[in-house]
Amino acid sequence: MNSSLDLTAFAQAVQEQDLAVQVLRVWKDGALVGGWESEPERKFNQFSIMKSVTSTAVGFALSEGLFTLEDPVLEWFREEAPASPSENLRRMKLRHLLTMTLGFEHQLLQGETRKALGNRDWISFVLGQEVVQTPGTVFRYNNAGPYLLGVLIQRQSGMTLEEYLTPRLFAPLGLETPELEKDPRGYSYGSSSLWMTTTEVGKLGRLYLQKGVWEGKRILPEGWVEEATAPHVSTGRGDDEVGRHYGYFWWGMPDGMYRAYGKWGQYLLVAPKKNAVLAVNATQKRGEQQVLRTALRTVLPLL
Repeated sequence: MNSSLDLTAFAQAVQEQDLAVQVLRVWKDGALVGGWESEPERKFNQFSIMKSVTSTAVGFALSEGLFTLEDPVLEWFREEAPASPSENLRRMKLRHLLTMTLGFEHQLLQGETRKALGNRDWISFVLGQEVVQTPGTVFRYNNAGPYLLGVLIQRQSGMTLEEYLTPRLFAPLGLETPELEKDPRGYSYGSSSLWMTTTEVGKLGRLYLQKGVWEGKRILPEGWVEEATAPHVSTGRGDDEVGRHYGYFWWGMPDGMYRAYGKWGQYLLVAPKKNAVLAVNATQKRGEQQVLRTALRTVLPLL
């Protein structure tokens, strides 16, 4: 596509590092200012960028009084809870689901492990795992938190997660309602498996860049963007280039930037000080963070 930005350095870096990047899109001051692609744009599996969509659903749910972040998890999942919950499980709050500080030792509901569960109830499976750390103390990336929050929204609203989000998010942004993965009980899976084009997912970043306002109309609850993207917990990983903190299913970055991230190089980067958004889709199955670093080093300086 034609681009007002000279993305030669990005293209060369992609080629030199043999990065499997399909599409890059760049917006600044509300306009599409740059793009590069190795193949025609299409719908990609954005993987865990879905978590940032679920975070947005939580923002709506909180503003509508469906629950609070200080609610104990077991208050909402009594039927699926173990007969004798551990003290740490009793201490787990919805806030801990949102910041990846649940206290579980292992990642749960990853791709292959979901398949291995067959028709087993995912909620009971998650709540039956040992909570080895005090909730709120240790960051451990986990699909269980977004999943349980998505289930709670569906129970409280009486709609699937995508039905709930359609009038609140998808329709106002001019997006088709995505078809989400379902668990054995029919609940939409709020952690992964979001199919959108790079340009479509870029709209989420632009909405957040604009503090929740779209075409002059407030879409997100006031103050939600600031709360969701604040550095709520240290991840214990990262560096000065990509950041070390985590918000509410958003990754914190230096200089006030933040990103949504899906495996294999799906990145949605919001740079408020530059009034810019970058969206990248790739299938980089090894060293996917190099896709992000390449964009930061070759594209961000142009903005």
